[in-house]
Amino acid sequence: MKIEAIETWAPHSAAAPLTERQGDGMAVASNGTRTCVGGWQVVYSGVEAGQAYRIRWDLTHRDVAEPRDSLRGKAYWGRMQPDSSRPDGEWHYLLPSEDVEAMARTLVAPVGVDTLTLRCTFRWSTTGESVWVLPDVEAVDAETAKPVSVAVVTGRSHDRRRAFDTIQDNIDFYAPLTKDALEQGAALVVLPEIALQYGLPDHNLDCAVGIDAPETRPFSDLAKEYGVRVLLGLVERDEDAVFNTAALYGPDGLEGRYHKVHLAVGGESESGILAGTTFPVFETPIGRIGCNICMDSSSAESSRMVGLAGADFLLLPIMGDHRADRWSRGQPVFNEDRWKAIMRTHALDNQLVMVVARNTSQGSCVVDRKGDFLAYNEGDVPTIIADVDLGDGYRTWNGGCFRDVNWMQRRPHLYGAEIDANCYGSLAEVPS
Repeated sequence: MKIEAIETWAPHSAAAPLTERQGDGMAVASNGTRTCVGGWQVVYSGVEAGQAYRIRWDLTHRDVAEPRDSLRGKAYWGRMQPDSSRPDGEWHYLLPSEDVEAMARTLVAPVGVDTLTLRCTFRWSTTGESVWVLPDVEAVDAETAKPVSVAVVTGRSHDRRRAFDTIQDNIDFYAPLTKDALEQGAALVVLPEIALQYGLPDHNLDCAVGIDAPETRPFSDLAKEYGVRVLLGLVERDEDAVFNTAALYGPDGLEGRYHKVHLAVGGESESGILAGTTFPVFETPIGRIGCNICMDSSSAESSRMVGLAGADFLLLPIMGDHRADRWSRGQPVFNEDRWKAIMRTHALDNQLVMVVARNTSQGSCVVDRKGDFLAYNEGDVPTIIADVDLGDGYRTWNGGCFRDVNWMQRRPHLYGAEIDANCYGSLAEVPS
């Protein structure tokens, strides 16, 4: 590629920061007003459609109020006018390093584009300055994400009308269904909450088993035999502790486990089961996988923590969400509209794929990042399967990537109440 122009940009003369060329550097400083926004842009020609480019833009800064908030780098596919802040094509954020001394990203040029505009921005600070060197842009091999076939194995709603007496009953129920989903080509199979012990008359402390106990091996063996991933819900015994666990088995054995963080109120939270303390995300060849379990669904932080950890998939074994039930005393009544709204919201808010396995089958689903249902179980089939495209390319109306906007719009320094242990939201008493 060839540099065609290096020029200042600002949306309005009154907003323009102070700019100066310093050899290979481009200095941008506050103009002393709260209106300040603008910077430099470097325009390249010779872009090849479909080619991946590794971009790195180094910078230094001092006395900037909130560097992660005030300093931005963007890549626009096409020519940006230096007096405009409105893109006319596809664009991406460059991602800042931890110390905000570099902005970097590997991006693939879209079809029909032969120009790239890299733009640096100084905004929202009445003090400070930054100096940006010329960007480094290198053509590299593009990586293409392959679609992933995902199955949710629950059985049909009426298949579990008879209570099961032993763990072996559950194995005999779920293992053949898992094998059938794998025969259909599933690369990831998700089973419901505590599938091994679901419906048993025993107390959880009495029927808990180890993560590598004989009871789990039918499922771990299937993962090995087919070279896939199987998520099994179980009550796990770990020495002196018992957890509500989602165990991810892969071709080489256990790839990760998640311990339910928010235990169900009204029983589980005082049952002797120990609450988990982390939201791990597991790196696998089919994508980054995180988990929630049941009651976690009703705490917004649960799915958010998985999303913040970079997950492509959020696997949710679940019996139900109390918000998708009646809001008065009495026998439970499943509210499908609210259930769908909850699962869509998790997917949309965190820009990941929801894979939901409900014990009673109805409501099990696969939801993409747009909030669309790729598969949904009305309760009348034992298994649902959907092909998930992680390289979906979803874009906002103005050309931005949904993932980019979702995560880069965040301003974490303003969210202190989110982690304030003394904050109880609307439960807080109003001073008299």
